[in-house]
Amino acid sequence: MSLPAPVVRDLHSIYSINAGHQSERYSRLSAAFERAYGAKPDFIARAPGRVNIIGEHIDYCGFPVFPMAIAPDTLIAARANGTDCIRIANIDGEKYPARTFSATGDVFEIDSTVHEWSNYFKCGYKGVFEHVGRKDGKGFDALLDGTVPTGSGLSSSAAFVCATQLAVQRINRFDLTQTELASVAASSERYVGVNSGGMDQTASIMGQQGSALFIEFHPGLKATPVKLPRVDPSLAFVIANTLVVADKHVSAPVCYNLRVVETRVGALILAKHLGLADRPACKNVDPLMFKIVMDELFADQDTAGKDMVQVWIERLTRMLEESERAFAARPDGYTREEMAHALGMTPAELSAKIHEDQFPVRAEKFQLLKRAQHAFSETLRVVKFRQICENPEVDAAKALGSLMNQSQDSCRDVFECSCPELDELCTIARRAGSHGSRLTGAGWGGCSVHMVPADKVEDVKRALAEEYYAKRFPSLTAEQLDDALFATAPGCGACYYIE
Repeated sequence: MSLPAPVVRDLHSIYSINAGHQSERYSRLSAAFERAYGAKPDFIARAPGRVNIIGEHIDYCGFPVFPMAIAPDTLIAARANGTDCIRIANIDGEKYPARTFSATGDVFEIDSTVHEWSNYFKCGYKGVFEHVGRKDGKGFDALLDGTVPTGSGLSSSAAFVCATQLAVQRINRFDLTQTELASVAASSERYVGVNSGGMDQTASIMGQQGSALFIEFHPGLKATPVKLPRVDPSLAFVIANTLVVADKHVSAPVCYNLRVVETRVGALILAKHLGLADRPACKNVDPLMFKIVMDELFADQDTAGKDMVQVWIERLTRMLEESERAFAARPDGYTREEMAHALGMTPAELSAKIHEDQFPVRAEKFQLLKRAQHAFSETLRVVKFRQICENPEVDAAKALGSLMNQSQDSCRDVFECSCPELDELCTIARRAGSHGSRLTGAGWGGCSVHMVPADKVEDVKRALAEEYYAKRFPSLTAEQLDDALFATAPGCGACYYIE
C-alpha cells in the first residue's frame, strides 16, 4: 500500500551527513521567504535528486532500474496567500527571475519551445490538477532553492517537478500517495517535450535512507528497497560531474528523445517479428515497450517453483537472440522509410505512431539493433546486481563493480550516450581504486558514479581533482569543486519539513 509523502520536523531524519549545514540553509531560505513575502512559510517541500547506480536508458523500455536518492535537492518554501495569484521566486534571482501566474489561468499554459525555468513549476502544477480533474487552484507564494546541478544527470528537473507537486497538493489539500505523485511527475515532463521513463521521479519521491531502490514499471509501478551488501571495507559512492552540461530539453531531438523513439520502434518491429503484433497486449497499448513484448512472448510460461532471477536471465537471453534475428538485415541502422516499410506503414503514419509532434527527433539512420542489445543486456545487469546485493558472493564488491563497468562499456559503445569526459572520469577513478565506474543519468555529459571502498574515497576524490578538474577546469574554486565532486550515500525521499 502506497503512503503519502511524510512530514518531518528533524533534519537528521532527512540528511545522514551535514545536517547542521542543512539547518543553516533551511533557515536562510525561511528568512529570505519572509523578506520577500512578509511572512514565514507554512512549510518547505523537499525533493532530492537521484543517482542511478545501474540500469541506464531502460526505464522507458519498461525494465527495472536501480537508483538511490541523494542529498542534493530542491526546496520550495510555500505559504497560501488567499488570492488567485501564484508568486514564485528563486534564491538565485538573477539567473532565475521571479514569475507570477494565475492559479486558475496562465499557470496551465506551457510553451515547450521556450527554455524557461518556471516551465518545470508549471509542469508539476498542471500534472497534479490534471490528475485530480480540476482547475480551481489556490494562490500561494513560493521560494525555491536547489542544490542539484542542472544538466548534471542527477535529475534536477525531476526534483523541481516533484517538489512543486508536493507544494501544490499541500496548499490545495489534495492527498496523492507517493505512487501517484511519482507517476504524475513522470508524465508531467512531457509538457516541456521530455519523454521521461519514470525512474528519476520515483527515486526522488520514494527514496529511503540507507537503501537503493529496485524500481519496476510494468505491469505496475513498484519500488523495493534493497540494501547494499555488508563488505569490509564498506561501500561508498563518489559522484563526479563532468561539468559538461547535458540539457535534455535542448538536445532531446538528437539524444534522449531519439533513443526513446529507437527503442519504441524497435519494440514494434520485434513484436511483428515474433508474431505478437496483433495480440491485444501489444496492439492495444501506446507506447509498446520491450518489456511488454517480452512478457507477451512468455505469457504462457509456467514459472511456478522457479527462481525468478533465473527466469529473468533466461527471458532476457532469449530476447537478445531474437533481437539479433529481427534486426540482422540492417545492422547499420534503418532509415525512416525502412522502419515504416517494416511495419507496413507510411512514414507519416509512423511519425504519428511515435508522437513526433510532441517529441521531434532527427536522424539519418535509426540504430534499432544496438538499442535493443543495450536494453536487454543492461536489464540483465540490473537483475544480477540486485541478486548479488540480496545474496552476496564471496567477493560481492568486485562482482558489483564489474557489472557497473560493463554498463559503462555498453552505454559508450552500444547505446552511444557517453562522452570523452565521462570516459576519462571512469578511467581515473578505476585506476585510483573504484570497484565500478559509469555514467549516470541520460549521459552525453553530466555526472559519473563510482562505487568505492570506504577507505579509498579520499584517494579517488584526490585523483579526480588532480587529474581531471585541475587540468580541465583550473579556475574552479574550492566550493565549486565540492559541488562537482562529492561522496554520497542512499538518502531520504521527498517530504515536507515543518519547524
